[in-house]
Amino acid sequence: MKQTPVQSGKTGIAKHSDFFLKKWRGSGISRDEMIAVAAYYRAEHRGSKDGNSVDDWLAAEVEIDAALSHPD
Repeated sequence: MKQTPVQSGKTGIAKHSDFFLKKWRGSGISRDEMIAVAAYYRAEHRGSKDGNSVDDWLAAEVEIDAALSHPD
């Protein structure tokens, strides 16, 4: 199955992550909790079909780490 990469143009899943990151900063929510939510939205975005939760987690991990390392 071919996965569509998340673009840095703040659309789709990345837009959700940005929304949540703004709410989460300074709230005490752990990095793993952030990743879990981002992975959930990735699965939802593809309809939770024909996917792999490990792939969702790993992609979300990259997304969240990138966002955390470049605060707006």
